[in-house]
Amino acid sequence: MRLCFLVEEQYRHDGMPVDVIRQLRSWGHRVDVLRPGGSLLKLSDAVAAGRHDAWVLKTVSGGPGLTLLEAAAGAGLTTINDARAIRGVRDKVLAAVTAERHGLPVPVTYAAQRIEDFAEVPEAAYPLVVKPADGSSGRAVRLVPSPDRLTDPASRDEAPHGGMLIAQPYVPNSGTDLKVYCVDGRLYATERCSPLHPDQPAVERQVPLGAEVAAIAARVGEVFGLDLYGVDVVLGPDGPVVVDVNDFPSFRQVPDAVARVAWAILRLADAGGERPLPAAGASAVSLGGAPGGDA
Repeated sequence: MRLCFLVEEQYRHDGMPVDVIRQLRSWGHRVDVLRPGGSLLKLSDAVAAGRHDAWVLKTVSGGPGLTLLEAAAGAGLTTINDARAIRGVRDKVLAAVTAERHGLPVPVTYAAQRIEDFAEVPEAAYPLVVKPADGSSGRAVRLVPSPDRLTDPASRDEAPHGGMLIAQPYVPNSGTDLKVYCVDGRLYATERCSPLHPDQPAVERQVPLGAEVAAIAARVGEVFGLDLYGVDVVLGPDGPVVVDVNDFPSFRQVPDAVARVAWAILRLADAGGERPLPAAGASAVSLGGAPGGDA
């Protein structure tokens, strides 16, 4: 099988996807790597020729890679994840509206281009979590305790130039986020310290996945049409709340993550991108039959 990975500079040495690419090559597959924004690309060769069975994207939000993935999809090529699905979660304004419309448990979301405009949000909704609408990896996420703190230098300095911001009421929690990953239709839960609580003891481990959170995470995949994804969940006083959705995340703490992700890419490419139904549980995904042997 021949695959094309779009990998931006930030991830060129990252385990996801570097180790996945290495695993696929060790199984005997041809993997080409394009670095959008870092080199000249001849589109007729890269996209129009249609030489790849599937395209895989690992880029920052707002980077040029998504446009190239959409070009591949427009040419009728298989993309993992679906290019439209990625666009739907990378724009957090669009993602919030989509999630709420489909009944997912998400906080009330406000959007503005200037952080000071959130002063119009009712004071009872504070504290607010403010972040860029195209943000990722916890970048520039701020907890604003009250309207008079919106103009603090720390909040203003990290606002994106010309981009949108979103704000959501803070969901009281223990300071630990629950990250649920979906790999080849299976769900895995891990917990880690919230970026809003840097004073909390560092913790990152795999944890059991409850039925309620599993159902929510599976529903996220259905709503957004994602194959490989992560869901950030906060366990608030009224139950689980979805605070972020990520396409092709790090899959940290997922057992044998590299082999599982590599095998999932092959299966999706062979199926033309048709996604499996997620199933809760951390039992091993069978890698038997993986081209090139077991991982």
